[in-house]
Amino acid sequence: MLELNSYFKAVSSELYADKNRWETTQIGRGIDTHVNENFPDIKFAEIAIFNVPEYEGSKNSASDNDCKVRTSFYSFHHDNLPRIADLGVFQLLPTRKESFSLIQKVCKELLHHGIIPVIIGGGHDVSYAVYKAYASLDKFITLTAVDSKFDIGLEDDNLASFSHLGKMISHKPSHLFHYANLAYQSYFVSGMATEMLQSMNFDVKRLGELKADFSEVEPIMRNTDFLSFDISSIQHAYAGANVYSSPNGLNGEESCKIMRYAGVSDKITAVGLFEYNQDLDANNQTAYLLAEMIWYFIDGYKIRKNELNPNMKNCVKYTVAFDDGKNEITFYKSKSSGRWWMGVPFKKEGVKELQNYYVASSYRDYEIANQGEVPERWLKTLNKFL
Repeated sequence: MLELNSYFKAVSSELYADKNRWETTQIGRGIDTHVNENFPDIKFAEIAIFNVPEYEGSKNSASDNDCKVRTSFYSFHHDNLPRIADLGVFQLLPTRKESFSLIQKVCKELLHHGIIPVIIGGGHDVSYAVYKAYASLDKFITLTAVDSKFDIGLEDDNLASFSHLGKMISHKPSHLFHYANLAYQSYFVSGMATEMLQSMNFDVKRLGELKADFSEVEPIMRNTDFLSFDISSIQHAYAGANVYSSPNGLNGEESCKIMRYAGVSDKITAVGLFEYNQDLDANNQTAYLLAEMIWYFIDGYKIRKNELNPNMKNCVKYTVAFDDGKNEITFYKSKSSGRWWMGVPFKKEGVKELQNYYVASSYRDYEIANQGEVPERWLKTLNKFL
């Protein structure tokens, strides 16, 4: 395994070295922390947390030191903590290009060994380095961004917080199977951008639409590989340590719900919380919320069901036939968890019979099909194979 210790700075020994300062059920007692000369033994880690103070492509900035989120996170209680390594503070290199290349290298190593990187950013464009880590492993992924904007930018824009999605879409060869946006706000995005993403069979959910039916977050998270959370999507009242924050957005409870759905998802292998500007966090409220969000991700992670795809022996199968007599959709419902999937047929090279791609769905999709309509989630997935 690649030695990662030279890429990170240790956290404050004054704050984190003495494990006895925490109770036995507090995270600070159970987490393996990069402090002094002790670097976590990540061979046994399930989750690796680190912060990246890289803001060159953002209007946010932060001091190159310990992240305030740690103090709150370490104080929280959890009775059944998974194996977590706190790698410390990512050490930036002289140029931005070198730093991004190294972030990619670190994430690639963690992903390759089945360790979930949880990154506290840093500008939202750090997501591009994580995406390239997946691409370097030749993995096709679904990226879900919780963001008030789309961050497409213009073709000639340099990589930045406002343009990183455009760089992912144009990256060749493409490894972006699907993209979903949660909580965009209409006045921040152009109608042309919305239409473009929809024409590419991507999913975009406006803030109001999301709040009206929050249960739809669950299947979206189950289809996601990388969750990229821009905290500017959270209302300023809950997360004000961000120059892009606005009066409207998600509240604290909704942000934590998203993270718990992400934790429960068997498919999610990387999470990033970006655009945290601790220099603006005078009362540490934003740090406290981000710590709670990470706690909820871990709490969800502990109850993962190992249901990446439906287990046919443990599922009830429903077939919905349409009036034209030609088309049908097969649904699968897990007997143990109550989760739903749809089978989307596709042609695999070298195989005569049609194969099924299983897309996580909801009971609402089943209801829509029974009303004689093709669920949008099924149709968009099918279009990707045509």
